[in-house]
Amino acid sequence: MFVTSSRSMFTTSVRGMARVHQPLIKFVGKRQWPSTTEPPHPHPFAPKEYAKAFSQEASGASSTPKSSKGGAVAEFWEAPERFWRPRIRELQDWEIEAITSGGASLRK
Repeated sequence: MFVTSSRSMFTTSVRGMARVHQPLIKFVGKRQWPSTTEPPHPHPFAPKEYAKAFSQEASGASSTPKSSKGGAVAEFWEAPERFWRPRIRELQDWEIEAITSGGASLRK
């Protein structure tokens, strides 16, 4: 006959309760977003020729939206319907059968 002592069971449960889980994730707190946007600039480690090209491009660019020309649209719903309406079609019975059988029904 095997006898366990209640003392060993008690010790195990106390030992388990003594260790408190400490999460590995450290949260930094509430984020403070700037009220104005930062002007565009190249990455600090970007190649020098890219930084020059970027500064030339950024000086000519404006932050206001430009008028659309060449058929460009400002919102997706202003585009022709074929570009924004999803192409949903009904599957035919043989297609459903081919999918459910893993393609085995295509071989006859």
